Order: sequence, then C-alpha cells, then structure tokens
Amino acid sequence: MTPFVIIGICGVGVLLLSLLLDGILDLDGLAGDWFSTAALGGFVSALGFGGAIAQGAGAPQLVATGIGVGAGLLVGWFSAWLTRLVRSGATDETPTTRDVVGWDAQVVSAIPEGGYGAITVRRGGHTFRFNAQAERALPPGTEVHVTGVLSPTAVTVAATYDVLP
Repeated sequence: MTPFVIIGICGVGVLLLSLLLDGILDLDGLAGDWFSTAALGGFVSALGFGGAIAQGAGAPQLVATGIGVGAGLLVGWFSAWLTRLVRSGATDETPTTRDVVGWDAQVVSAIPEGGYGAITVRRGGHTFRFNAQAERALPPGTEVHVTGVLSPTAVTVAATYDVLP
C-alpha cells in the first residue's frame, strides 16, 4: 500500500507544479493535450491513490495495480478533455461603441436637454460607460435604449418608459 500512496503523492506534486508553473513543464513536442502536465499528474495521482484504495480493501497487488491503472487512465482522459476544452474555448470580442446600438442602459449622470450626461451599459460581464445625449432631460436611474453613435465615446439614447419631469 505504501508504494501506491507515494505514487499518488508524486502525482499530486506534478499537479501542483502544473498549477504553479502554468504549463511551463508541458511536453509540447508530444501529441496534443494527452501529455499535458495536468493529464500526466492526474493519471499518476489516480493510479497511486486508486491502487492504495484497492489494496486497502483487500485486493492483491496485481489487481490493485490494474485498478490503479484503470483509475489513472480515466482521470488522465478527463484531465486531457478538460484541458482541451479550456484551451479551445472561444472568447467573444470586446464590444465596440457601434455594437451597443440597440442595447438597454441606465443613466448614471443626469442628461440635460441639449447636453451630455453619462450612461452605463452592462452586457456579457462587461460594463461600459458612455457619454450620452437625449432629446429631453433624463435624471439618473432612468432606463434608456441606445439609439445611435455620435463618437467613439458618445451615444444617443431614448428613455424606455415615460419619465416624469
């Protein structure tokens, strides 16, 4: 049982190195994510701890080794799958001023008639703040709809409901 525990601890050490060194130890010359440090550490730690659990439950050495290898393959495959999923995950581009037309926003600094105030647009985890102009005065807290773009930092808005003067 002790050799399996030592193997499991070594696997956890590889996983910690993978986390701390952020892929510096990855084996780039080998095929894809199957030989990433995370997959290798997952395999070794599951092999060790799976074998130790099996041997602790009374399985003979050969059976415990087989169970450990099976657990290692399963965890290694799962680690490689997660690594590939994270690395290939596409990210959306950061929205530009032109993209916010049609989005809802909120006035954060009063918009005077014929002047500029400020609005906040929240979308997809991003918060944007723009100078805004409206056809009539709008107080802070008013829900608005972005109707056009004046410049890279300024937009036109309209209230989404009637605002009392």
